[in-house]
Amino acid sequence: MKKRIVALSAITSAIMLLAGCGLKSEEEALAGAKEAAETAFYSEAPIETNYEMENKSIYIPDQLEVESKDESNLVLVDGKQTYIVFYNELEPASSEMNFEAAQTDQGLLLESFRDDLGFGYLRVLPDEGEGYELQIGIGGVKITTYTKKSRIENDAIELMKIAKTIAIEE
Repeated sequence: MKKRIVALSAITSAIMLLAGCGLKSEEEALAGAKEAAETAFYSEAPIETNYEMENKSIYIPDQLEVESKDESNLVLVDGKQTYIVFYNELEPASSEMNFEAAQTDQGLLLESFRDDLGFGYLRVLPDEGEGYELQIGIGGVKITTYTKKSRIENDAIELMKIAKTIAIEE
């Protein structure tokens, strides 16, 4: 009986150890989000637009639905997750206004990117639970959502692609 308990304990410990190895640490998740946003920002691959705004076509990932819109805001949803898109058309793609406003002491990550077409950034703050507030911006475009560690990398790349089609893409 004692051998059985020891064996079960060893198996349980091994399963927990292996399961834990598959989970990313916060540092790995933040590094992945930075790399994803940076890759999307600097990518020269065309982004296929699929949604018409007032005077331009933009990209919205297939899993997102437009809940509401007005001339400078979009509210997108994916189940219970909400994405708020703000666009100030008076700010060029090179504007750093939203980046300057995003600077805070509570930030886990604040990175900026610049090229000939514009200025972008990624900001990550802890939220009150176990998730994160993710903000992506290019020029006068700012997109914010609350996300989980497991989704932060994918959200970062998709939000940067949305921001790019609003701020930069012709």
